[in-house]
Amino acid sequence: MADYRILLFDIDGTVLDFLAAEKAAIKTLFVRYGFGECTDENVALYSRINVKYWEALERNEMTKPQILVGRFREFFREMGLPAEKAEDFNSDYQIALGDTIVFRDHAYELLNTLKGKYTLCAVTNGTKTAQSKKLAASGLDKVFDHIFISEDIGAEKPNIAFFDHVFARLGDADRSQMLIIGDSLTSDIRGGLNAGIDTCWYAADHEGEDPGLRITYRIRDLRELNDILGCNA
Repeated sequence: MADYRILLFDIDGTVLDFLAAEKAAIKTLFVRYGFGECTDENVALYSRINVKYWEALERNEMTKPQILVGRFREFFREMGLPAEKAEDFNSDYQIALGDTIVFRDHAYELLNTLKGKYTLCAVTNGTKTAQSKKLAASGLDKVFDHIFISEDIGAEKPNIAFFDHVFARLGDADRSQMLIIGDSLTSDIRGGLNAGIDTCWYAADHEGEDPGLRITYRIRDLRELNDILGCNA
């Protein structure tokens, strides 16, 4: 069993239920902007567009400002809404994302049992505005020892520049003692592989999916980390 000392946790989709926050934020803003009702099907359409844009960012095909506004422009065009509202809508959306906090798999309690036994790090590609608000609102800002937001770093997971910054801040700790836990194969798991650290794929929403990557662990519930960490947890 590996002797892990540093745990890197993705936030959206791993510790927090991002889709719940996404749905609530978009539905609220549709009313505020006078766009009418936003159905669950409309939100699902946006989610598909959003994933496509974030994956383009992870491949370095677009910049973060381009994807943040571009996803809403495409969504609004599909919905027959004024695309010129995309920039303002995105700005309000960043703030609204922090209004809905839903933890996955009792993540808050789990993290508190790990606190003090491990160095806990949040590693997120979300925007500084959205992540700072949700981390404060959830109390996670008091749980994590370090918080790494890609917008502060100037690079996103899975780019090695993101992880180089993390490693430097951690004093170039032994990478064999690090484990990244995340739901995204393209950012978290590939990022961990790029950085040469062990990976734990949180695959609760990926039933039967073949990762196509060499992963160290695959879990369906965050509490399975207790088995991976052994008696240290």
